Amino acid sequence: MAKSYVKFETPKDVQSKALEAITVAADTGKIRKGANETTKAIESGVAALVVIAEDVDPEEVVMHLPMICGEKNVPYCYVATKKELGAAGGLGVPCAAMAIEKPGNAAELVKGIAEKLGKANPKVEAKKPEAKPEHKHEEKKHEAPAEKKEEKPAEAKKEKKPKAKKEKAPKAEEKKE
Repeated sequence: MAKSYVKFETPKDVQSKALEAITVAADTGKIRKGANETTKAIESGVAALVVIAEDVDPEEVVMHLPMICGEKNVPYCYVATKKELGAAGGLGVPCAAMAIEKPGNAAELVKGIAEKLGKANPKVEAKKPEAKPEHKHEEKKHEAPAEKKEEKPAEAKKEKKPKAKKEKAPKAEEKKE
């Protein structure tokens, strides 16, 4: 049964090339190991290729990766098991996801995988035209706080209240009388 985060089936030849690219990049370039580091690499825009294992449990650990890869136009693919992915990255333990940051000698492999994935998965190349509406929204945000900043100092000066004086408790000697 396919997991809910698996958006498409990656062909076996692409899986093997992705694992090979991870191995070569681990030796000659730089890779990010684990779901958290992979997420950081994607969001910072340094990931060249993301590889996600299909047998991750709980699914929520990597469920967000395909979405942010689509938003940032980062090619991604799936491999069958965490164990294979961990071994390809040079780890002695299974790994849910890896990102190739600097491909090193695997640059051609990564480029070939990205081209194959682009043809197989059109959603990987999308979502750039929305930048203009977001920019207009940001301008409105910047205008509103500027008006509020002008009002606040004037209000603060008018609303100064005198401090209430605290009554001191009677001393022990005064209580005895």
